[in-house]
Amino acid sequence: MQVSIQTTSGLERKLTVGIPADRVDNEVNNRLQKASSTVRLDGFRPGKVPMKVMKQRFGAGVRQEVLQEVMNQSFSEAVVQENLKPAGMPNIEPKNLEEGRDLEYVATFEVFPELDLKDYSAITIEKPVAAITDADIDKMIATLREQQSTLDAVERAAKSGDTVDINFAGTKDGEAFDGGTAEGSSLVLGSGSMIPGFEDGIVGMSAGEEKTLSLSFPEDYHAEELKGAAVEFVVTVNSVSEKKLPELDDAFFEKFGVKEGGEEQFRKDVTQNMQRELDNGIKSKTKNQVMEGLVDIHSDLQLPQALVKQEISGLKGQMVQQFGGAAASLDVDSLLPDDMFIEQAERRVRLGLILNEYISKESISADPEKVKETIEGFASTYEDPEEVVNYYYSNQQQLQEIQAMVLEDSVVEKLLSIAKVTEKKCSYDEVMAPEASAEEA
Repeated sequence: MQVSIQTTSGLERKLTVGIPADRVDNEVNNRLQKASSTVRLDGFRPGKVPMKVMKQRFGAGVRQEVLQEVMNQSFSEAVVQENLKPAGMPNIEPKNLEEGRDLEYVATFEVFPELDLKDYSAITIEKPVAAITDADIDKMIATLREQQSTLDAVERAAKSGDTVDINFAGTKDGEAFDGGTAEGSSLVLGSGSMIPGFEDGIVGMSAGEEKTLSLSFPEDYHAEELKGAAVEFVVTVNSVSEKKLPELDDAFFEKFGVKEGGEEQFRKDVTQNMQRELDNGIKSKTKNQVMEGLVDIHSDLQLPQALVKQEISGLKGQMVQQFGGAAASLDVDSLLPDDMFIEQAERRVRLGLILNEYISKESISADPEKVKETIEGFASTYEDPEEVVNYYYSNQQQLQEIQAMVLEDSVVEKLLSIAKVTEKKCSYDEVMAPEASAEEA
């Protein structure tokens, strides 16, 4: 096999591969010979079909099959021979496929970049430090009560915070407009879900009352024909309901798995859950900074476009799934152009290349004990922890995800010992606030 290599630009390579004709012809003949012992053709006894007839009937198809296999196999041999690491599938262009002549083709592909790992001490990290206060616990319990609240109808005028059931009909210059009419619509007063003045105009109304509200749409409203438009809404209140919070009693506590110990045990459980969330929040924010630091100090790393395109395709697929059944009718390429995802895709590819190189260079692996601890930590929040642990260890895909998580944590831990780390005092809410880059990380 003859191989020549050419660097065309950046990470792109062209391999010209020549294969002796005998390698292809011999394999074609071997397959035809083997098939002749079982093939059935009219006019010939089983196993007695002449090779000349076999070549006439099946030679072209078998040769095409062999050519494809030989090109694929020889490409793998060639990249090993030349010590190349392809990033993505090659584009193979045959140059000579004639029978009796040496096979020749050109394979164009990208290679992984040679990565020179930078000085990680240049990464600066602000590690959040926070403690849970009684006020944080009270706020969390208030949130849990809100989630379990009910709506009770009241015979009084509506006030901010109430939920009203209303009918409304909007007109502009005396004419109805799209989206301006509804019946039996539920609205929380003070939520800000309607245009300015709409909810304030309903405050003070009682069930059965009708009122005309003269309002204007905001200048930055999304519908062009309604920007800054003066309109009128005729609003009828069907009912007024107020939110009723549950009492802090045994029935409420039991909804959260607390069957004994009353409020004291409930607060302990809430505190434990908050502490677990706080620890994860601190870990996540610290980890994100490490990843951002890695990307920043390797910003000059060349990226194989094949990997970037593959990542863009994956990101598009994730977004299409969010559309559900409606995705079938969407023009995905027009609705979701590549430019929407290019920055995030390049970041992911860059980070993946860096992490893989660092893991390989430092010989980092997922510690089985830490994998076990992580799985048991997840399982502890379920009613039957042992069942959850068995599920993870019996499901290879789930287990690999945990191993990857532990491996990544090991990388972060090692890099934190090198980077410049300072502590930053934060509140519980500050740590738990979502970050713009959290999903990307």
